Amino acid sequence: MAKYNITERKEKDAAYRTLVSPKLMDELKQKILDVILIQQKYKDKDYSAKKLAEDLGTNTRYISAVVNVRFHTNYTSFVNKYRIDEAMALLTDKRYQHLNMEDISDMVGFANRQSFYASFYKINGITPREYKLRHLQSKRKKDEAIEES
Repeated sequence: MAKYNITERKEKDAAYRTLVSPKLMDELKQKILDVILIQQKYKDKDYSAKKLAEDLGTNTRYISAVVNVRFHTNYTSFVNKYRIDEAMALLTDKRYQHLNMEDISDMVGFANRQSFYASFYKINGITPREYKLRHLQSKRKKDEAIEES
């Protein structure tokens, strides 16, 4: 069995995806990026597709359709990608070296450590701890090379 029990999902054809016009999809895509990325709502563990739809004055089916068609993923994976990107930056930033994985997980919007580890592993193929250790080792080697020269 695979680590963290990650299984690939089959692509489903949802009829409602074709009901959203390309123009509306483009508008919603920009609005979604604004809310999730610019306003950093991905850090809010309680910010659901339903809340996003309410904030944008639309429904969850439209949100789902846009995320599926324009970003080629589902809402949860879309949001988790930004969380993992942020976590990777925090894990390699010396200002945050004193934090444990639960702290990092919480800072980037995961509800629990297990979902953080599973998402991190799914995207990077290694655990957050392994990622942090590899980064520290490579930094140490670079620092040693600089000292020797």
